[in-house]
Amino acid sequence: MKLLKSWYLILMLALPSLFAFATQTLTGTINLIVVGDLGFVVIAVVGVSNIIMYNVFAIFSGIGHSVNYLVAQNFGANEMRKGMQRTYLALFVSAGVAVIIALAGWLASGAVLKLTGGSADLVATGGDYLELRFYAMSFGIVSFVFHGFFRGVGDTRTSMVVSILSNVLMVGLTYGLTYGHWGMPDMGIIGAGYALLIGEAVQLVICLIMFWGPMHRRFRTREIQKPDWRELRLISLESGKLGLQEFSMSVSMYIFTIFVLTLGDLAAAANEVALSIMSFGFMPAFAFGSTATILVGQEIGQGKPHLAKAAGTNAAILGTIFLVVLGTVEVIWAKQIAGIYSNDPGVYELAAYLITISAYLQIFDGFYNFYAGGLRGIGDTTFLMRSSFVLSLFMFVPLTYLFVMVFDWGSIGAWLALYTFLIALGSAVMIRYYRTDFNSVRLKEANG
Repeated sequence: MKLLKSWYLILMLALPSLFAFATQTLTGTINLIVVGDLGFVVIAVVGVSNIIMYNVFAIFSGIGHSVNYLVAQNFGANEMRKGMQRTYLALFVSAGVAVIIALAGWLASGAVLKLTGGSADLVATGGDYLELRFYAMSFGIVSFVFHGFFRGVGDTRTSMVVSILSNVLMVGLTYGLTYGHWGMPDMGIIGAGYALLIGEAVQLVICLIMFWGPMHRRFRTREIQKPDWRELRLISLESGKLGLQEFSMSVSMYIFTIFVLTLGDLAAAANEVALSIMSFGFMPAFAFGSTATILVGQEIGQGKPHLAKAAGTNAAILGTIFLVVLGTVEVIWAKQIAGIYSNDPGVYELAAYLITISAYLQIFDGFYNFYAGGLRGIGDTTFLMRSSFVLSLFMFVPLTYLFVMVFDWGSIGAWLALYTFLIALGSAVMIRYYRTDFNSVRLKEANG
């Protein structure tokens, strides 16, 4: 009976997160399908831009991840005054970061795209689009801190609603502005960039309304706490470690993309289609990983380490079930799904083959997310940083170079390298989780 109650609680937290991540993933998928009619060069532009923005987000995502687990612990310990203090400090830091990201987009978008190593056609087509993506990210990085707070207090429904509203807007604007539908100007790929920028700006506005509106009644969110600079140091340190964890993975994916681009625009397009489809596997991985962070952090805050460890395990079990079902769907209908993205046989046939290879291997990516979420909940951020950094840069990157550039295995070699890395990383994080003595875990403090 206790197990069923635990699973029910996990599902009530995870399903809104799953819907939120699904909305985000579906938005990216629909946007890629919408612009796909503009040709495979445009598909490649969007794909390369996605990787670049993933790196930008990863560098600074630790701010939101830190708020998520710190607030979860404070919520569990009934210390929300400290939780609000930490949230405002994180918002202050993220606002400064947003300015830096916007300046980078204004000054260096073209140079960044050139460094990726794409064709001259790709660079010429994508420069202005990438600049708009930088501006959109400057809003998104602040919104991510708000989402970290919402999830930290267990309010995954608010995060879901905000995501759905903003992403539906992005899809509608992408359709309208790319091709001039509904009385909007016909702007091509630039219109798709403006759609994302407007959607992210609206998302931030909705986050502010929810934070200062309904959330104020429960947590006094409009009362700004006196800053404690020791807390700022803690947030900066934790954000740096979690940011390096994400960035080491994202920069290795960036290098992965550079290697794939040497295979030509068609291979780059097929790779982007396959990654977009496989991103549906990231949805339950992220959702149940986020739920593990919430529940583990809150149980640690309440001084219940045995329940904290069990919560992480149950989140991993339920998340794995979702991934097995999803992998089966991808294996059976790989070609049909890939064909939705592109009518070019070379693109969708290669993408379908890549999907088939990785359909069940994505379970290890799930293991990484589930147990990394649990480790974040107890504040074991140093291990996450080190394991991600070492395996990303000293395993994934060399294997990709070896399989693609030396053995000449093409796109297949690139994806074999990717999933060899994910198997190693997922296994390492899972082993760390179960070897950790939860009874020795303490709340994360500024002077700790």
